[in-house]
Amino acid sequence: MRIQIQENVPLAPLTTFKIGGPALAYTEAHSAQDVSLAIEYAKEHQIPAFIFGGGSNVLFSDKGFPGIVIHLVANTITVEGNKLVAPSGAKLLDVVTTAEEHGLAGLEKLSGIPGFLGGAVRGNAGAFGVEISSCLVSVTAVDLKSGLVKVFHKEECQFSYRASFFKENKDWAILTAEFVFREQKSSDELAAIRKETVAKREAKHPQDAFCAGSFFMNPFVTKQELLDEFECETGHPSKDGKLPAGWLVNHVGLRGKKIGGAQMSPQHPNYLVNTGGATAEDVVMLASLVKTKVRDELGIRLQEEVQMVGF
Repeated sequence: MRIQIQENVPLAPLTTFKIGGPALAYTEAHSAQDVSLAIEYAKEHQIPAFIFGGGSNVLFSDKGFPGIVIHLVANTITVEGNKLVAPSGAKLLDVVTTAEEHGLAGLEKLSGIPGFLGGAVRGNAGAFGVEISSCLVSVTAVDLKSGLVKVFHKEECQFSYRASFFKENKDWAILTAEFVFREQKSSDELAAIRKETVAKREAKHPQDAFCAGSFFMNPFVTKQELLDEFECETGHPSKDGKLPAGWLVNHVGLRGKKIGGAQMSPQHPNYLVNTGGATAEDVVMLASLVKTKVRDELGIRLQEEVQMVGF
């Protein structure tokens, strides 16, 4: 079986940002074999390869990508007892609801996080005190340069706050993830938690906005006066010494700030939104302005959650 290669495929429609130029080459991958064939194509043509799923945590350059984009579209999720295995190309919400249907508890508070499983694992996605790595036991990944496929046990994945081995080592792309659940609840109870979680996210910001979700990671803060100010203003202490990036963006007066078609959301200041016609350059310039102002005024360095590709 051979994969179908397309040339000069627009990438913007494939991302939640709706931004980005064309891929030199593009293919859909339905299996690990398809990924291997695409990597062989990249080696034969001496071009780079990039794998992605839902496009929710990625910003493609206005110039696009000078290699082959491998779009993972496999979505079959299997459950056996308290074990769930899902491909990188499965929607994160589908993984959550499949676990819910089988009474497997642990991922329901990730409901509403946009995108696909691969990106969520790569960035150790989390919300409301839960991270995706909490139930994960192993990841199968492929080396984009050699085509080598390897199973990484949880400790080898090096998960930390919004980070993993795969985020730091971009040549490795996730193919599948395996979860084991130690707690069971009724499907109705899990569904209620899922719906409540989605409602909380929707109240903060419309989930159909053209954006990548939270743009900056919540930074560790050592300045006690800032920690005290946050607690006084919100009535809540900081979590593990971190402050919400959105609170810091608002603190320096950049809530709603706009450059071109890119805007720091007036509703949730850590959402960088494409209001229509935004370019990748608009996004990069606005993000740079935010980082500079937060650093200069507060002495805090913000770091993007979003993966920049093709720059």
